[in-house]
Amino acid sequence: MDEVMKQGSPEERAARIISGQTEVSAGAELSLAAATAAIVGELAEAGKLGPGKILVVGASTSEVAGVRIGTGGALEVAQQLLQGIRRIADERGFHTVYQCCEHLNRSLVMERSLLEALGLREVSAVPIPGAGGSMAAAAYGSMADPVLAETVEAHAGIDIGETLIGMHLRRVAVPFRPSLRYIGSARVNAAFSRPPLIGGERAVYRTQETSGSPQCD
Repeated sequence: MDEVMKQGSPEERAARIISGQTEVSAGAELSLAAATAAIVGELAEAGKLGPGKILVVGASTSEVAGVRIGTGGALEVAQQLLQGIRRIADERGFHTVYQCCEHLNRSLVMERSLLEALGLREVSAVPIPGAGGSMAAAAYGSMADPVLAETVEAHAGIDIGETLIGMHLRRVAVPFRPSLRYIGSARVNAAFSRPPLIGGERAVYRTQETSGSPQCD
């Protein structure tokens, strides 16, 4: 639904969101963590995320709290979002990486083990709320051996607050519309990817058992 909390003043609504008390969508009240987990769970199911797969997360905690991106970041909000994301990542076994803001050139927070396994290029910075963003800073502080990578090709992505994550998605990106379209006051977009289809008019994209295509001979 395209409407979010309307009860109380903007300051009161922001205070409720920052505390993680409620997120309202389609008439239901959910914590920020629960709303995030619900959306990530739907995306993981649609995109078949599991071991070896990567989810990139971009999030503006300012937008979640109801103010313009980059003007009111909150680590408290970031911790709530992390809780929901990790709940699903732990269940399904996929990796999560977190996009920094443009002040760190949208580099990505991840575990060093993942960076080394993928052979990615490391860049040097420690994200903080004022340079990197609250979400990236919270993710960095929660990891066992955090590191920043210059770029990644993720299998799926979630964008909380329209931070733009497309530069870190694999081709071909398939838009995904979760049943909840807001977390707090932030609009949510998401996508998963599929391999590019190649070939011409005789190409087959499913096995013979499922395609129903006749033999060419």
